[in-house]
Amino acid sequence: MAALPTPSASRSRGAAFAGATGRTGASQKSARTALAARGGEERDVEMSEVASWTGLTPGKEYRLQTMSIEEVAENTSTIRSLDWDRDRFDIEFRLERGTTYNSYIIKGAEKTALIDTSHEKFEELYTAALRKELDLGSLDYLIVSHTEPDHSGLIGKVLDLAAAQGNEKLEVIGSKMCIAYLQNLVFQPFKNRVVQNGVQLDLGGGHNLEFVIAPNLHWPDTMFTFDHKTGILFTCDAFGMHYCSDEPEDVEGVKELLPHYATYYDCLMKPNARSVLTALKKIQDFDLKVVATGHGPMLSQNLDTFVEYYRSWSEKATAKIGPCVAVFWVSHFGESERLAQLFAHGLTSCGVNVEMHDLNAVDALEIMECVGRNQIIAFTAPPRETQAATNIGSLVANLKPKKHQFVVLDSCEDAQEPVALLRSRMLKADIPEALPAMEVKTRPITTQVLHSFEEAGMQMGKKLSQKSKAAAAKSQDKDLSKALGRLASSLYIVTAKKAGVRHAMVASWVTPASSKPLGVSVTIAKERAMEPLLRIGDTFSLNILEEGKPQTLQVMKHFLQRFAPGVDRLEGVDHIEGSNGAAILRSACAYLECKMISRMDAGDHWVGSVAIWEFQVDPTRGLKHEVLEPLEEP
Repeated sequence: MAALPTPSASRSRGAAFAGATGRTGASQKSARTALAARGGEERDVEMSEVASWTGLTPGKEYRLQTMSIEEVAENTSTIRSLDWDRDRFDIEFRLERGTTYNSYIIKGAEKTALIDTSHEKFEELYTAALRKELDLGSLDYLIVSHTEPDHSGLIGKVLDLAAAQGNEKLEVIGSKMCIAYLQNLVFQPFKNRVVQNGVQLDLGGGHNLEFVIAPNLHWPDTMFTFDHKTGILFTCDAFGMHYCSDEPEDVEGVKELLPHYATYYDCLMKPNARSVLTALKKIQDFDLKVVATGHGPMLSQNLDTFVEYYRSWSEKATAKIGPCVAVFWVSHFGESERLAQLFAHGLTSCGVNVEMHDLNAVDALEIMECVGRNQIIAFTAPPRETQAATNIGSLVANLKPKKHQFVVLDSCEDAQEPVALLRSRMLKADIPEALPAMEVKTRPITTQVLHSFEEAGMQMGKKLSQKSKAAAAKSQDKDLSKALGRLASSLYIVTAKKAGVRHAMVASWVTPASSKPLGVSVTIAKERAMEPLLRIGDTFSLNILEEGKPQTLQVMKHFLQRFAPGVDRLEGVDHIEGSNGAAILRSACAYLECKMISRMDAGDHWVGSVAIWEFQVDPTRGLKHEVLEPLEEP
């Protein structure tokens, strides 16, 4: 990770911060007004200077800033680490509005608690803000919602700073798994307390904190904290979204925030929908006034609406509508979590039920219950001679040859059990393989590898949903099907390149949509491997093929074949690279360079509204292409 430049120490309360947002100091007034809208007086908002960071995409600078708000509720303040320009979390998670990492401080009449810290790259900014908000020498509790690095990256630093000020009473509060994880992350002894569901911690002055153990949202060590004084539920990842703005609360409204909220749920929470419903039951008797999340705005203005979305989405995701897949991963080990999450996201994109478990945290009884309700068991390779490796034995013992199938996923770590050995162990137990093992031969891990794991999940999901689709097709009106089959259509090759991954697919459902600006609509099946590359804001090329030409038949035959996950569809195909990075086929008679402006959910497909900014007819003849006027996105 690249070192952060030291930001300027000078900061002023309520100062303008146009350098970060392109806005004026009036934005800070709007933040204070939003907080005051619930009946309190205006709160002070303090913005740091902007620092830059270059540790994600080589050559690109990312703006970092902290936003400190003195009181978001009675005796409660927040430090929001603003990652203005973060543009992705892996291949499937394109960020349109950056993200935030939120930390909270509660000052009771007798005790003070800090809830979560921040990402390690915010060390200079966050510690400067923290020192101004509280005296680390008198901090009583550090409450850790969970140990994923983007929230726990500065725990060790906070412990060091407190110790340097002679603080010997500071106690770390967390779930059993959380404390166990921290002992392997923080290389120093620290005072700690493991809490169970329903345990309370009195800070004085009515700030009585109650803890809710909420495993698998989305890590096994997750814990919520509810303050009975203010009605605030601190949830870390749950109910969050990757959305960075100068508004600390959800004042932008549901229409603006819902796409970001839904994407976050789909990528991180949907595979754990059962755990979402369990957590909702645990908090149903709380008098909730605000949900204070670890990412994005606090939910206050539209709290009931956003919570109800989680409930309805999770009920739909857990409905018994088809086959179920269990995915086991290993926390804090290689690329296990990231690759397992991508594989699970590919499955849920196809409407397959998924539940996820950490092999470090799950016990033998939970394994038995999980295997009983799932037909396919996917697991990442665990480290040798560990509890996670022992739990593989429990899996083998509970799997039945005629009921279950398995998939082995690489963790991309030298200390792991070999993928081939794990696969052989399952086959010797007569458990059939649902999908060839996902073994990675190269290092470091590329975006192409990440995409291949999501594509593998999609392929499995498509296979598992074939029976239900076939049944649905039989129930359709045959005359209607014939009529739809006569609608005019042609064949196109859609190509795209995103985050280093290039891809291509055959498309037939392409229709003119508008003349000003020039645009078309494209329909993409949800289980297509191209789908993660065709989300809002992504660019691609539409290659138009000429009917009856031998080269057209040859190209179509190539792209219609079955490809293994991660295989480069363009290998061996004669093409050039367009201005947007997507391939232009030399066999095409014309092509359009496009940008996805919006998408609409249409059942098992997405219907995308596409704007065209450039086109060319027969590039092999060197004809001049046309460049259209720049488009204004709605």
